[in-house]
Amino acid sequence: MKTSGKLKIFKKYLMKSKNLRIVARLDIKNENVVKGIQLEGQRIVGNPKKLSERYYKEGIDEIFFIDSVATLYGRRYLFKIIENVCKNIFVPICMGGGLKNLSDVEEAFKAGADKVFINSGAYKNPNLIKKLIRIYGSQCIVGSVEAKRVNDNWIAFINNGREQTNFKAEEWAKKLESDGVGELFLTSVDRDGTKKGFDLELINKIRKSINIPLVISGGANNIKHIEDAYNLNVNGIALGSSIHYENLNIKDIKRKLKIT
Repeated sequence: MKTSGKLKIFKKYLMKSKNLRIVARLDIKNENVVKGIQLEGQRIVGNPKKLSERYYKEGIDEIFFIDSVATLYGRRYLFKIIENVCKNIFVPICMGGGLKNLSDVEEAFKAGADKVFINSGAYKNPNLIKKLIRIYGSQCIVGSVEAKRVNDNWIAFINNGREQTNFKAEEWAKKLESDGVGELFLTSVDRDGTKKGFDLELINKIRKSINIPLVISGGANNIKHIEDAYNLNVNGIALGSSIHYENLNIKDIKRKLKIT
């Protein structure tokens, strides 16, 4: 957090985190916001600065920026984007994708991120999460689970849903919690971009597996989808294509769900 103003915003966010947060999910490839289906076939949907400012004006509670190819190609566009966006956006910013060591995380915070989320880096370096929490505290470190159904189980994936791990999704969630992350970011790879609604069975399984706040992503396209997930006691709902393509409006969501 770069300024005292950002600290005040983050304290307000910590109070808000006890209720439902509406989160904008911006998947970044190169210098653009992209969106695909099941994290594949991504196409450009807009400019990250313009979309962020739009969602901020509409009342978004938080923005997650995800570099969709950083782990795969080692690209570093997102740091510059975060620095640029933070000049006019005063809600918490969470950044992830390709953060594999302490140096990467330090750079993310220097760019203006309030939190970071870790998935591939934690899987490949089992001590990373604990090390980061000793330095920054659990409130700044989010554990990420990318879950995909394989036969009769949900399996945790890394590299933006490209590579299967040897963990079931709920096992990976518990591992991240035991390492000390402050909250969990769950993405259903199967539902991402499909507009079919959240995978409620998956959400319920993960919710019952952990005791920390849970932010979910993947599949929302209408108010009913959000209401269904809200009833499972989630703490945050991350929206991508549904707000990029204006199928949902942030102000309308808050009014209909009676959240502030």
